[in-house]
Amino acid sequence: MKLEELKKVKLGEYPTPLQEMPHLAAKHGNKIKMWIKRDDTTGPAFGGNKTRKLEYVMADAIDKGCTAMLTYGGPQTNHGRTTVAAAIHCGMKPILVLGGEAPKYLSGNLTLDAMMGTDLYFSSDRDKAAKEVIAKYEAQGDKVYDLPTGGSTMIGAAGYIMAVKEIMDQCEAMDIHPKYLIATVGSLGTFGGLNAGVHYFKAPFKVIGVPVSPGDKVAGAVEFVNKLSDFYDLGFKITADDICVMEGPEDAPYAGEAYNKPDPLTRAAMFELAREEGIISDPTYTGKTLRGFLDMVDKGIIDGDTIFLHTGGAMAVWTKEHLDDMQQELFDNCSITEI
Repeated sequence: MKLEELKKVKLGEYPTPLQEMPHLAAKHGNKIKMWIKRDDTTGPAFGGNKTRKLEYVMADAIDKGCTAMLTYGGPQTNHGRTTVAAAIHCGMKPILVLGGEAPKYLSGNLTLDAMMGTDLYFSSDRDKAAKEVIAKYEAQGDKVYDLPTGGSTMIGAAGYIMAVKEIMDQCEAMDIHPKYLIATVGSLGTFGGLNAGVHYFKAPFKVIGVPVSPGDKVAGAVEFVNKLSDFYDLGFKITADDICVMEGPEDAPYAGEAYNKPDPLTRAAMFELAREEGIISDPTYTGKTLRGFLDMVDKGIIDGDTIFLHTGGAMAVWTKEHLDDMQQELFDNCSITEI
């Protein structure tokens, strides 16, 4: 399949802004110039990095005649929330199969999922639950599109292959010359797509990834990027030497203790971005990547001008576990006066 032949539906507004962060750079000694690629500004339902992927996924679902869109994730999945909105936009029934027990209180993304009328299913056995749910809807006459976690498919990853060209065009128009592009490493659709795009378009910058959960990400990324090259006939093959994932210090890894677990070091980076640039990040994805970025700048690991990719997800700030955990920090560092 040729990349240029792929169909897509319009879900977001592009190009997303590419903004300089002079105050944050000054806070870190003006060692480099910092830019932020605002993929948090896309739609629908607040958007984020999943929108680029879903534009291609939804076109594929429409071509296949699907009437329902089912996907997966944790209870606070950004991917799930954006997929729900995209499905509604395209006239499909939204279904989420989420891990764990059903909540007794809705917060963060789950609040938005409920507002949009999503059919929510919770299970500790995702695969078994998915089979039952798909069978239920197909018995009702629906044709269900079964979308993997994160939208990280060959079709979905095209969104971030093409995002590299968008970034290159913006850099040329703005006369900026970044050495690095910092991105989150999660389900690999974004990180893998970016790496494929860098090789395909021969971009002048290197992608550095920061993981959102512990564990080796390099081998999976190599496999994913090479599959993309084969799938779209991009004409390259990479090895582990071509992938850069920075995990941080052993005693305080950038990913924290676990996925979506409140982390004071991540929050410190989030607060800094908010107070220096007025930009809100999240504690599960972008905040961890931001923390890694700033730490690498301070340690001289990043030695050139850099673009930080904001993948969205600020709704996670309003999840109960994160709100509860950050209350004291916010009160201690905020001027509140009753008059």
